[in-house]
Amino acid sequence: MLFETLHAQAQRLTTSLAPLGGEGEIVWYRWGSGPVLVLLHGGTGSWRHWVRNIRFLAESYTVLAADMPGLGESAMAPGPAEPHSVAAALAASLAELLGPERLYDLAGFSFGSNIGSHLAAIEGAHVRSHTIIGAASLGFQRQPVELLKIRDKQGEERMATHRLNLNALMLKNPANIDDEAVRIQEWNTVNARLRSRGFASGSSLKDQLPHVAAPMRAIWGEFDQVAWPHIPQRLAMLHEARPELISHIIPGAGHWVMYEAPDAFNAALLRMLQAK
Repeated sequence: MLFETLHAQAQRLTTSLAPLGGEGEIVWYRWGSGPVLVLLHGGTGSWRHWVRNIRFLAESYTVLAADMPGLGESAMAPGPAEPHSVAAALAASLAELLGPERLYDLAGFSFGSNIGSHLAAIEGAHVRSHTIIGAASLGFQRQPVELLKIRDKQGEERMATHRLNLNALMLKNPANIDDEAVRIQEWNTVNARLRSRGFASGSSLKDQLPHVAAPMRAIWGEFDQVAWPHIPQRLAMLHEARPELISHIIPGAGHWVMYEAPDAFNAALLRMLQAK
């Protein structure tokens, strides 16, 4: 599996939550060299959300991918379980890893785009650009997505349920739900403690837009299950709030756009990162 190869090739980095009054650590993985690109995964996720993008991006960047607090291998952030406390913990962690003169591009997927906007607001001039991907939390009503419970299921029935949930929320085309996607979903689900889904219908990301100094970019899959059918309205609001915004819609893809259409996504993100 690709994520196992990437895991073996990565440098694992940790910072302690103790200085913030917490317990445990935040875990990061690093690949490549060059300017730093920070990646924040989606809700109930981990760095594994980026498995089809890391190799490409690491050809041009030092890729620093988090397991955000309360998800993957990272401990819960101290304070209330809300976007700002998660972002504050990540800001302190990045300051420790990269130092006072840190400068990085930032890209966040889904819940990670919400957290990333809080992080960009905290970090100010340390962030070169901020790309939101499959973003919710923009103040729009979200279409209901029914997910099946997996807690009481084991074996093949559990994996089959993951496939149904991935098709309902993450990937538009059932043919794109391969064994690796299912294994990633299983690992992420088992290791998630922070419950992030409730933030998607709010306006937490939108509320941060006036406070983000970095130029913003946005990517959605054409059939993003979280945003469809209101992607044009979301883009119109963003372009009005942030006239410098560069945006791109990837045809045929769903919410987990960087997994479902990695070549198109990688090319689009690279163009945005290199835009002046």
